[in-house]
Amino acid sequence: MQWFNEPAQWSQAGNQINVTTAPKTDFWRITHYGFIRDSGHFFFETTASDFIAEVKIRGQYQDLYDQTGLMIRADEKHWIKTGIEYVEGVQNLSAVVTHDYSDWSMTPLTDPPAFLQLRVERRKEAIHLAYWNNAVSGYTPFRLAYLAHPSELQVGIMCASPEGNGFEATFEDYRLTLI
Repeated sequence: MQWFNEPAQWSQAGNQINVTTAPKTDFWRITHYGFIRDSGHFFFETTASDFIAEVKIRGQYQDLYDQTGLMIRADEKHWIKTGIEYVEGVQNLSAVVTHDYSDWSMTPLTDPPAFLQLRVERRKEAIHLAYWNNAVSGYTPFRLAYLAHPSELQVGIMCASPEGNGFEATFEDYRLTLI
């Protein structure tokens, strides 16, 4: 795996990666805010195959839009990120799908788990986003998105602090399974 925008502070031990995000980092393109940000931290590997990516995430979220999760990236104008985004004191299950312009969907987690387990599955141009739901002891899908089917995609973990001074993010049991 390699870094896009490597953070100054990070460590890896066994199945856990800890990151302290840099201030004013983000991934976003144009919509509503009128700016482009491509400064978030993204630790990725490259694949040309369909895949399932899974990870458990948690963060010491404190500032508006602090975020952790999974990311799939074709290039700077075509990518998807999903995970937790902290908005007005609430952790939200979030997804941003970007095709030149970013869109954003989120659902408040009124009782956030200690870790949120995410799953992203790619089948050609279809991207299935899901989270582990303890109530049903399985994954619950929350979004199906389109992402062009280039020869290779980057996939991995991401985190950012768009408004804040940084926070500690933890990723456990990241794995990429080719299908």
